[in-house]
Amino acid sequence: MPRRRRNLQPGYCYHITIRCNNRKFNLAQRECREVLLCCIKKAIDKYGFKLYALCIMSNHVHYLIEPAQPEDLPKIMHFLNWYAVMCFNRMLNRTGHFWEKRYYSDGFPTVDVDRALNTLRYIHANPKAAKMRSGFFYEFSNYGTYERLTDDGLTQWHPAFLQLGKSLESCAQKYRGFCQRY
Repeated sequence: MPRRRRNLQPGYCYHITIRCNNRKFNLAQRECREVLLCCIKKAIDKYGFKLYALCIMSNHVHYLIEPAQPEDLPKIMHFLNWYAVMCFNRMLNRTGHFWEKRYYSDGFPTVDVDRALNTLRYIHANPKAAKMRSGFFYEFSNYGTYERLTDDGLTQWHPAFLQLGKSLESCAQKYRGFCQRY
């Protein structure tokens, strides 16, 4: 049975999830997560996509991506996953598959404010939902860039976040309150 075609649309952003093969905790080591951050930076430099949300868990990763062109999404994910595996296999002295199946992708219009905010919150809440943290702050998530208005050098604020208030401070305060209701 053939795989279902991805629905790639202009003006969409995509919630991407990729899981480690056999649900192993291959990303549990800090060094692996740091290497993945470098791979993401390399992919952004190569393809010029917008990364709105990121959460690297110990056995899976969440992204919220807006590609420059819709047809770039498979190229971005192929490069990112391939490059990361090359690095991980060398670093961990291993061979074979690192990622399980193909990545999950769910697209929606970037202008859909409610969907964007709910997706951001879902991604940022992953460490809390997994009981790894009691709050939303997690070193390998970009939640802090939204609440503390910091620049991590990889991600940028989603336009839906910027519509929450008249100033960046009020956007951050409203997003914090929105997340606390999770």
